[in-house]
Amino acid sequence: MTVLRSIVLFVAAAIAEIGGAWLVWQGVREHRGWLWIGAGVIALGAYGFVATLQPDANFGRILAAYGGVFVAGSLVWGMVADGFRPDRYDIVGALICLIGVAVIMYSPRAA
Repeated sequence: MTVLRSIVLFVAAAIAEIGGAWLVWQGVREHRGWLWIGAGVIALGAYGFVATLQPDANFGRILAAYGGVFVAGSLVWGMVADGFRPDRYDIVGALICLIGVAVIMYSPRAA
């Protein structure tokens, strides 16, 4: 159950951070305005909060592992929101990152 909770929190954090960054990008680079930027800033703040809910208490471990989730999630977000087409190297790189997440977060450790 702890692993499932952790995965759900990583997905929620990815949606908040990547979505927030995308909203800021849209507001600034695509000239959609301050409302988009403000919504992005709020979403980025939500990401910071969600990350604190992870069952593991080690900040460095959580953020290091989340980096791999961010890589894969960013590619998925780009596909869905912007029509980005990842090539095989993008996909292989994202899979390597997700394997890294699994090793960092879910490897058995001595108590």
